[in-house]
This record gives sequence, structure tokens and C-alpha cells, in this order.
Amino acid sequence: MLRITEQRESEPGSVVLRLEGRLAGPWVEELNTSCRQILAREQRCVVIDLTGVTFIDADGKAILSRLWGEGVTLQASGCMTKCVVEEITGVGRSDSASRKSEGTTRS
Repeated sequence: MLRITEQRESEPGSVVLRLEGRLAGPWVEELNTSCRQILAREQRCVVIDLTGVTFIDADGKAILSRLWGEGVTLQASGCMTKCVVEEITGVGRSDSASRKSEGTTRS
């Protein structure tokens, strides 16, 4: 199950989507439908808050990647969701990779 809650932001026409539960299977299409409805109302989804998400399957990751590519910010907490967001955005990866390489070059 996935709960999607819309929260209007102070900037006119801006919406935050708070997700809770599993972003998998038929729930991926529910997120897609919610985003299309927001756009149909001439609003834009600026942030998808994943702090309440417990699982993301490959289709869920694909829709998050597409939305991020369209300018949506992804917020996450917890190891699993942070890892998925890092894979999508590339943020955090180069930092840890450079720290690892620095660690191996030092005596």
C-alpha cells in the first residue's frame, strides 16, 4: 500500500508529495497518476518526500528517476531510500568514492 499526501507550498502552484508505504507494483502508477493530476491543475510537484517509504522496486526507481530528470527534488531518510536517491541523483557517490580512493593512497 502507498499513501500519497499533497501539501501546498508557500510558492503558488507548488506541491510537495509525501509518500508512505511501498513504491512498488500498482502503486507506481498511482504516483504517476498523482503527478499527472497536479500538472493538469497547472501546478508543479517540486518535492517528493520519501521519508515514509519502506520499499522501492525497479519501476518505482524508474519513475523517481524520470521525475528527478523533470526537476523534482527527492527527499529521503533511512539507508534504503537515501541509497536509491543517491543512485538516481549521483549526489553522495563521488564524495564517498573520493574518500575511499584517498584512503587507499595514503600510507
